[in-house]
Amino acid sequence: MSKAIYEWRQIPNGPRLAVATLADSECAALSIYIPAGSRDETDLPTGLAHFVEHMVFKGTERRSARDLSFEIENAGGQINACTSEDQTVYEGRGESDLMPVLADVISDMVWHATFPEGEIGLEREVIGEEITMYKESPSDHIGDLISNALWHDHPLGNPISGSVESIAEIDRDVLLAFRNRHHFRSDVVIAASGPFTVDEVMEMILPHLPGQFHEGETSVRFDRKNSTVQEIRDGRETDQLQLALAWHTPGRHAESRHALRMLSTMLGETASSRLFLELREERGLCYQISSDVTFFDETGAFEISAGLDPESREEALACIFREIEDLVSNGPRPGELDRAKRLAIAQSKLAFETTSAHAAWAGEGVLDFGYIPSPADWRASVLAVTDADVQAIAREVFHDQKPARAEIGAVES
Repeated sequence: MSKAIYEWRQIPNGPRLAVATLADSECAALSIYIPAGSRDETDLPTGLAHFVEHMVFKGTERRSARDLSFEIENAGGQINACTSEDQTVYEGRGESDLMPVLADVISDMVWHATFPEGEIGLEREVIGEEITMYKESPSDHIGDLISNALWHDHPLGNPISGSVESIAEIDRDVLLAFRNRHHFRSDVVIAASGPFTVDEVMEMILPHLPGQFHEGETSVRFDRKNSTVQEIRDGRETDQLQLALAWHTPGRHAESRHALRMLSTMLGETASSRLFLELREERGLCYQISSDVTFFDETGAFEISAGLDPESREEALACIFREIEDLVSNGPRPGELDRAKRLAIAQSKLAFETTSAHAAWAGEGVLDFGYIPSPADWRASVLAVTDADVQAIAREVFHDQKPARAEIGAVES
């Protein structure tokens, strides 16, 4: 795929537009980023942002639910959406000729969905089944539990899908109020990629924009000083123990974010990582173990999760904390950081083989940072990380900070 040219602009009296121009691409992608998610549900029923995402697909004044999907899929394209803690994304992709249709259909969904009363009850049942499905899958449900243990009474600790009880409180007025409050913000980002200039995408999207946008609002900030991490145990009869640990980290604007990513890569993100080699390959304590870093605007989380034989719990925890302590005390081993850098850069290059990845890079860059970072600059920042940087952030995250803990399984506390 050819090198992308990234540009963005604020549409007058409208949202922001970010475009990755790929001159030789035969495909196109378009996404609309709403800068609101489950962390924006303070004093509201949990799962509201996710419920809105579902209802957007249930029809507009011009199109039925069936029309929305068929118009895209009959032309060989796809549409989808997802909700996270701090954003909701509506996205579509297909051949480059489909871009005008993507602009029309996705805009229609995001800004003109009618939220039919009869569909709300049906979708409540669907979301209820989704909640039950995740809850009955320990490897999925552990994510909700560790978030709650880490963030506790802040909205970041709420399950994105809500609970069966909370979604029962959501009616059409609540759904429309949340949609109107967040979908019409001037800090919304429209992201596109394909063989189009920013002016050409602007020409396609302008006819479909609503007439008025309002200023966005700030989510309730997380104050770590006033928060206490928890230990949560879901006791149930399972053959495998699901275990998760989590620590607070700096947010996405911290200079240490690149070192944090390298730390996670070395500790548990790959088959050559410390935890994978020690717990799975050397000791046979688990099939799955991983680590990850999640960044928000003002804070973040470092998580480790594993599926274990319950009898291996204490040995596994001892191994995990031993590897953490080694990184804190001694830093990376010879060659370890270089391998992590090569993996991160290669993975980013592989991802950029798709138009969707370029649209995401442009859209999330503007949404999270107010500009589109250069991929070359990002790679240079990764290459600039030193062993001392990794050891310093390991000390900051792991020393003098008790981890949050979540467990699912029949294990005595």
